[in-house]
Formats: sequence, C-alpha cells, structure tokens
Amino acid sequence: MLEFQKIAEELNISIKQVEATIQLLDEGATVPFISRYRKERTGSLDEVQITNIRDRISQLRDLQKRKESILKSIEEQGKLTPELKKEIEAAEKMAVLEDIYLPYKPKRRTRATIAREKGLEPLAKLIFEQKADKIPASEYIDKEKEVLNDEDALSGARDIIAEWINEDANTRNKLRKVFENEGVISSKVIKNKEEAGEKYKDYFDWTEPIKSIPSHRLLAIRRGEKEMILSVDITPPEDLAIDLLEKQFVKSNNTCAEEVKKALKDAYKRLLKPSMETELRVNTKSTADEDAINVFAKNLRQLLMAPPMGEKATLAIDPGFRTGCKVVCLSPQGKLLDKATIFPNEPQKKVAEAGLIISQLCKKHNVEAIAIGNGTASRETEKFIKDLQLNNVLILMVNESGASVYSASATAREEFPEEDVTVRGAVSIGRRLMDPLAELVKIDPKSIGVGQYQHDVDQNALKKSLDDVVLSCVNNVGVELNTASKELLTYVSGLGEATAKNIVKYREEKGPFKNRAELKKVSRLGDKVFEQAAGFLRIKKAENPLDETAVHPESYDIVSKMAIDQQSSIKELIADKQKLKNIKLHNYVSDKTGLPTLKDILSELAKPGRDPREKFEVFQFQEGVNEMSDLKVGMTLPGIVTNITNFGAFVDIGVHQDGLVHISQLANHFIKHPEEVVKVQQQVQVRVTEVDIKRKRIALSMKDEESSKQRPKKNKKGKKKEPSMEEKLNMLKSKFK
Repeated sequence: MLEFQKIAEELNISIKQVEATIQLLDEGATVPFISRYRKERTGSLDEVQITNIRDRISQLRDLQKRKESILKSIEEQGKLTPELKKEIEAAEKMAVLEDIYLPYKPKRRTRATIAREKGLEPLAKLIFEQKADKIPASEYIDKEKEVLNDEDALSGARDIIAEWINEDANTRNKLRKVFENEGVISSKVIKNKEEAGEKYKDYFDWTEPIKSIPSHRLLAIRRGEKEMILSVDITPPEDLAIDLLEKQFVKSNNTCAEEVKKALKDAYKRLLKPSMETELRVNTKSTADEDAINVFAKNLRQLLMAPPMGEKATLAIDPGFRTGCKVVCLSPQGKLLDKATIFPNEPQKKVAEAGLIISQLCKKHNVEAIAIGNGTASRETEKFIKDLQLNNVLILMVNESGASVYSASATAREEFPEEDVTVRGAVSIGRRLMDPLAELVKIDPKSIGVGQYQHDVDQNALKKSLDDVVLSCVNNVGVELNTASKELLTYVSGLGEATAKNIVKYREEKGPFKNRAELKKVSRLGDKVFEQAAGFLRIKKAENPLDETAVHPESYDIVSKMAIDQQSSIKELIADKQKLKNIKLHNYVSDKTGLPTLKDILSELAKPGRDPREKFEVFQFQEGVNEMSDLKVGMTLPGIVTNITNFGAFVDIGVHQDGLVHISQLANHFIKHPEEVVKVQQQVQVRVTEVDIKRKRIALSMKDEESSKQRPKKNKKGKKKEPSMEEKLNMLKSKFK
C-alpha cells in the first residue's frame, strides 16, 4: 500500500517492517509487546519506531477517510472530473486537501453568493479577465435586485472575484508559506489589565517571528490571551501578502486591473488573512503542544523509572505544623500496619512525646527507613527525626507532589475506606520511596509536577502520550502478579482496568497465583490477553523458575531444550553461568523464533527478573539550610532535579521553593537542551547565584565558578555590547515558569 511505502520512507525502514508492525497493531498487540516479543516480525524495531508507525498510520487513515468523504461530496454535486479526482487523491496534507475542496464545499450565503443572485457573475468574469478597457457596469443595474448604480454592480463583482481568489488552492498554498516563513506574532496588554496580568509583563509589548518562537513562550502568550490579559496577532507584513496576490492575479494595466486590485485587497483582509491566521494558530499551537508534551513525557519517564528503595519496613511522615505530623508504619510490601499523629513542631512543640512515639513505632515494626514528605514543615521534621539518633534507620526526604491528589481520589478511598486523607497521603509518601513506579501510577500524571504548561496543551494528545509512557515503564520493569495493585496491573500489556480488577478479585478469593498458566482461569482473560500480558507478569518463588523472568511462556519449550542439552534442570541452568555460555543459539533458531528473541532469552536467564532501574542512592539536603532566608549567593548545595523544561531545570535544595538552573548555567559548554546533562530525580551540586524572596525565585548554576565569571562583551569602540536578541530571550525565559 502507498501508506506503507510513505511511512517506510519517512522513518527510513523497510516496507516489510511497516506492514508487519501495522498488522500486529491492527490485531490488538500493544507497543511494549511488539517491541519485546515480536522482534522477528518487525526486524527488531524499538518502542519509539513502533509508536511512530502507529501514530502515522492513524494520520494517513484519517486523511484517506477525508478524501473519500470529499470525493463523494463533489461527485454528488456532479462536478467530479478525472483531473480533480487525481488531484484530491494525490494530496498529502489535510490543509492542501481542504484547499482543493474549498470551492466545492457547501457554504452559507456569502457576499459572493448574493452578488451571483443579482446576476453579477458575468461582470465579474469580464473584469477578472482584464481584457476590456471599459467596464460596462451600467448594463447590470437592476433596481429590483437592489443594484442601484455602477458602484453597486462593481462592488458585487469584486465580492465574487474576492471569493475566487480566496478559493484558489495554488494561491492559498503560496500565501500559507508566507505566513509560516514571514509571519510575526505580536502581543499587547489589554487596556487596564496591567495589574491583573503582572505575570505576563514580559509580553505586554512583544514581537517575534512565529517560525522561531520557542514553544513555552508561545504557550505563555496564548495563555495570557485566553485569560484576556493580552491581545495577540499573527500575520506577515501586509505588503508581502498583497504583493504575492498582485503577481498572481493582476495581468494588465487598465480599469479592470484596478478593480481586481481592490478585490484582492478585500479578499486578503476579509477572507484569506483570517483563514490563514486561524490555520497558523492551530498549526503552531499543535507544534508547541507536541514540544511541551514531549518534555512532559520525558520527565515522567525519568520520574517513573527512579530507583526504588525496595522492600523495607518503612515509617512515613506527612509533616505539618498546627495539625501535626501524620505518621504511618508500612510492611516491606507496603501494607498499612500502624498510624499515629505527633506534634514535634510549632505551635505545640511536644518534642519529647513525639520522640517517644517514633522510637516505639520503630522498635515495634523493625523500621528500616523513615520517609518524610518534602512539603510544609519537612525540614523541621527531618531535624527532629535526626536528633532522635535512631540506629540503622535511613532518613530520607520524599517528593510528595500529587500525594494529596491521590489521598482524595476514588482509588485511595477504595484502598483505605476507613482512613482519612492525611493517613492515605502518608501511606503514599512511604510507598513512593519503596517503589515510585508502583505508587505513581495511581496518580494523574498531570498532578505529579513534572510538566510544562500541561493545562494549556491538547488534553487528548497529552493523555495519549503520558499513557504511552506509563505503559512503557510498567512493562519495562515488570509487575509482581501476587502483590501488584489494580492500578499497576491496569497498565500491563493487554490487561486494562476490568481484567486487572478481575485478577485482584481472583487473587483475593483463590489465594496467590502459583504459575502464569493459572491466569487463564481469571474471568475475561482469554488466550489473546494472556499472550499480551504473561511475559510482563512475574511470580516470586513460582513452581516454574521461568515465571519469575521476562521469558514469555511461548518460549518455555525452547528453554527446556536448552536445559536438556546442557544436561540440567531449568533451575540449574539459570544458576550456572558456564552452562549459559555453552549454549549455541543457532541450534534453536526456527521459523517462529530467531536470534533476536533467543538473545533476549539468554540475557534474561543470565539475570532473571533484573530490575532495569538504577541502584538506589541515599540523598540528604544541606543541614541548616531550611528556608529561602538561609540562602546566600555563592553557596554550593546538594539538590534533586524535580522538573526539566526547554529553558532549564528546576532543582529542590530543601527550602520549599525550587530553584532554576537556566540552560546557560547547566554546563561549561554549549548545550541545545537541558536533557543533555540532567534528568528528573538526578542528584546534583548547585551554586546559588541569586535569591529573590519577595518573588520566590532562586537562580542556581551548575557551571564551574570561574567559567561563570564572564566579562561583558565589548564592541570595537570599547563600550559594553548590548545583549543580542537571543541573549535577551534567554533572560526572559528564566523569568517565566
């Protein structure tokens, strides 16, 4: 098919790979499943390539449906010619297709329609040809049709000509390029909105080429427009557009040509300009959305794949002042065992009583780690805990973004119907330390705090992208079948919410799963779902050791043959590195199983059930630096990257306000994007360069101190050189979060 050929060329892969991938997707296979277990069919395409194929075929199919609809419409009008049909079928973009269809598109009564009803179309044709020296306008005067004089006749003819110009596909395509390449976005503050729109002050009088505006700035300006703070215009210089139209349509130097000039100016201002600006707004918004969503998706992936502490008895604290600190104790598997409320901070300051409660709970539940939420009173609570000098207990700060959202959710109410929101929030904080992925899947990704303008972008596109990320991460890590929550199971390849719920119900009624095959006994879990899901589900201490690995059940026979050939059991084979080295993979190649899958199997047997996430590292904030008032310019502090944007990275340094490391301060050398040097949850060392307590802004740097001391540039006359436009834009980026 032509679509397959087009996608293959765009992605630089073979048609066979595209065809196989689309076939699998159409059969209901998920991206993680295809990427992991169908490498032979796709030629080992990765998740990104498979996702690109999925999204592109969807676009092309939508385009094809629109073509079919348009062809049907024009045919019903009796106006479909072989040439027009060919032109429609050849259109590769929706905008081009709509341009072709515009003259045939059913429309409401327009000024041109009314002029035609008055019998002025012959006059319009005569003028448009620009051959006559005189225009016989008086011949078209008809008082019954409200054509009272020559000007009425000429005006109506110009309306018809304006519509012809507007509906010319070639003209629209050329003008579209002028808007894209020469268009300028300008914003001005609406009168008397200066005070209300203080945060948009940078854009009160702003002008910038639309083709080079960064996505975050476009979204900021559009948000200001939506909130009725800014008025925004996106157009090229008018003389460029008019000049293009005149070259296209003015063919003579006579009276008719003058009327055509008037008509094309009207066509531009009344029809083409609004249409092109609307289209440009949609396209630039779509591009900005895509950019912002990509940033969000990358941040979310890094957060979800953050190293887990693992199964440790944990005491979690949701800190506070007046209402106290909510304390919960969790088993190594995250089960709520105990709860309490302590008041070690102002105003109660019951330090001794609080200390006794914590000590008793730690002893009672053999606590190995204490997780403290990083919100209000976090540093004070951390100091209180450290002063207790608990032996062999890790004390860790946990990012609690989204914990309050979870605690008030239906998921939390279902999980802890008898507990209030503070207990649920504390449980979430503790579990997030133990396994970030397992806990964060319960929270709407938009509430986790790693996005950029997430409420301004296309919400359907955002949800689709973030769901892809969660699905990818969950299946990349794998899920423990007998302990996973319904929410976590929902994201396993092929399952979905209903099947996940049935798995939990089966587990509660029948007890833990003994093997993967038992999954087929779960209601509504048929062979197709089993095929999609089984390889991503793990069962600790299963009857078959392969059930603890990422080896798919469809490949168990292959591993059995390997074990027999090595004169051992499967369990012995997994534990014996030498026997694994002795395996000759070529001996097991078949029509269904090739070397890519065999290599994956051998890799998994060498490290069964290996967690792909990095090793957990303990992090501590700088003691004595708890508030913004404790900061001093020049201080070097440890921090955790909490969010990455196009213009820099936000870092938590333990003062309840993240600081910004602008992109220009992330490295000693030039970088195009912050993701080149940092990632979410990364531990970094930063230097304080500016503190603005009133505006709650902290500027940080990761550059060497010497390289940051750059002398002002000078021009040839020895004067300080004005910052370039790019430098000014970079300064502005740091001001607008």
